[in-house]
Amino acid sequence: MLIQPVVLSGGSGTRLWPLSREKYPKQLLPLIGDDSLLQATVRRVEGIAGVELAPPMVVCGEEYRFVIAEQLRLLGKPGIIVLEPLGRNTAPALTLAALAAIKNGADPVLLVMPADHVITNLAAFQSVVSQGSALAATGAVVTFGITPDAPETGYGYIQSGAAYVGASDGEKSNASLIARFVEKPDLATAQTYLDAGSYLWNSGLFMMRASVWLSAMKACRPDILTACQTAWDLGSTDGEFVRVGKEAFANCPADSIDYAVMERIAAGSDSGLLPPGVVIPLSAGWSDVGAWDALWQVLPKDDSGNVVQGDVLLQDCSNTLALSEGRLIACVGVNDLVVIETADAILVAHKDKTQDVKKIVDILKKQGRAEGSVHRKVFRPWGSYDGVDAGERFQVKRIVVKPGGILSLQMHHHRAEHWIVVSGTARITRGEEVFLLSENQSTFIPLGTTHRLENPGRVALEMIEVQSGSYLGEDDIVRFEDVYGR
Repeated sequence: MLIQPVVLSGGSGTRLWPLSREKYPKQLLPLIGDDSLLQATVRRVEGIAGVELAPPMVVCGEEYRFVIAEQLRLLGKPGIIVLEPLGRNTAPALTLAALAAIKNGADPVLLVMPADHVITNLAAFQSVVSQGSALAATGAVVTFGITPDAPETGYGYIQSGAAYVGASDGEKSNASLIARFVEKPDLATAQTYLDAGSYLWNSGLFMMRASVWLSAMKACRPDILTACQTAWDLGSTDGEFVRVGKEAFANCPADSIDYAVMERIAAGSDSGLLPPGVVIPLSAGWSDVGAWDALWQVLPKDDSGNVVQGDVLLQDCSNTLALSEGRLIACVGVNDLVVIETADAILVAHKDKTQDVKKIVDILKKQGRAEGSVHRKVFRPWGSYDGVDAGERFQVKRIVVKPGGILSLQMHHHRAEHWIVVSGTARITRGEEVFLLSENQSTFIPLGTTHRLENPGRVALEMIEVQSGSYLGEDDIVRFEDVYGR
């Protein structure tokens, strides 16, 4: 049986600010271990017994394409990256993935996974995936419901109904027909769900054949299917990147998998017009890492319930999460706090109020502050740059260009640049000149001069760039050539 892993990489993770930001959201961050959440999601399916795995497929926004391609490359798992010109929620994203999966005449079982979730018990996860794949192969739409251990108000719930008899072997399992989906409840209602024993948390994990999903969309949301099909037909492929028609996709209605199909399946699957909706319980250390308190819950703790990462000193503290990206954090006599340090922002919050972090992000965006959307360190397809210092008419950046990286051939109207090589070798194009610079050498790029920076070596090129001029914004770039198609 062929399983196509589909990773839905949308969302901005604003509740995990200041680590997660709009231009570099939580799924791209290594919050638990060395892998990013997206990389951990891709690794999660390795070694499932009795199935054939297709290369991973990631559906994401176009601005994240190079970072995600690099993260897949580092895993040794280059796959397919389907680019959404703009966000339209999960139902259109999955529809594009299904169209990509059947492109060559195949009809794999899609294993649909959000990119930003955590699962700590891989054996339990893979066991239910094996069970779900057998049911999905026979035409069911399968979801996995998390076995609740508390009256959680932050999740939607799935009520399980009668036991589901699979069409393949006629044997009963712990799979059930979906009775209904319910929205996030208040505390009293959540407690009744927990007491009833028939309700599961909605995980956002699904399995179904690609053709089954497309048929369900045709029955439930033909408008979305038509818009996605049109956008797909107008698309193109560029290496691992699959682009769809932008204007056609912009006309696609936005909707979630739950609203577009799953709720309708639960209400009408017995009519025979829709595939059966099936839920399988999952107890595998799952978390959607929706806020800092959720991250604290899944990370290893000391004897006092503290979680620390980076340069952190705690004295007489308990149940505290303290993460440092650089500077020393010292906490004395505090309980139930979250302290997050980054190069340009520090968050201090009570663990009971971490859902409100998004309100800080809203304020930052209203004030037009960059900290709400970008980090000081910005990743590019060729490497990265870090804004070290800035003033009214100058800006200092630390630039790292990976081996073989090539910046665009460009020109600036409002600034000049000084480049100093710290390590590695740089190939410089400056006007009609092309020359090499090595460690401790420098050059000057006058305002209005066409220029390009390349790393022809086998190790990273590190440079200090000093910009000076009347305007230093990133939009003061005129590109003449760009190998990355920007």
